[in-house]
Amino acid sequence: MTGDDARDERTTRRLPTVGPESSPGTGEHAASPGDSGRGHSGPGDSGPGDSGPERSGSDATDEGGGDKERNRRFWSARRVPAGVVALLAVAGVALTLYDVAAVRAGRSAMAWRRELADQLAERPLDNPWMIGGAAGAMAVGLWLLVLALTPGLRALLPMRRPAGVPGADHVRAGLYRNAAALVLRDRVMEVPGVQSVRAAVGRRRVTIRARAHFRELDEVRKDVDTATADGLRELGLARRPALSVHVRRAAKR
Repeated sequence: MTGDDARDERTTRRLPTVGPESSPGTGEHAASPGDSGRGHSGPGDSGPGDSGPERSGSDATDEGGGDKERNRRFWSARRVPAGVVALLAVAGVALTLYDVAAVRAGRSAMAWRRELADQLAERPLDNPWMIGGAAGAMAVGLWLLVLALTPGLRALLPMRRPAGVPGADHVRAGLYRNAAALVLRDRVMEVPGVQSVRAAVGRRRVTIRARAHFRELDEVRKDVDTATADGLRELGLARRPALSVHVRRAAKR
């Protein structure tokens, strides 16, 4: 036997014999045609149709509403204050430049500028007009700083972005506070025993004032608490406000 024949014989002995008892698809661990690309399920694995480990509702809520960068308040454009300040600044600078250019050209300065210069030179710093003017300028400056550093749109509450929804990262939703108050009012009015409801929705607190005309006040208050909490959860706000519920007996006529 030559060397090539010996290598062929050893290779043939190493190969498994394929027969009726060991054909693919009939063994104990063989995968069915629909199992290609999937692992075998163990005792703790998810069954067919499960996309992954199940998450509780609180985890999903934290994932969607816990990111402060994604659920920040809406910023107001404030076009009217910005436009007014820009127009006043442009008018003042243009008028001053024109007067300075006229003086450089040999003409006399405007009367208002000469009068202003004389008054500033003659009046002391403790003069009431000087103090009033400085206080007014400081108030205007503080007002502009507040407008520049605060978001504004206090009547609009940001809503939570749902996790796992395609395109949710590029869309922001908000809910007006009066609309949220109307929804909560309707939910509380469905509670048996409630005659009238006043709902006030703030950025940090929701106040419900209800009047009951039958049933025990403790039972009505408990049902109102439950209805309001469920309503707040269904509103999907990014930051859930605190809840304050007041239930009183309706006045007898």
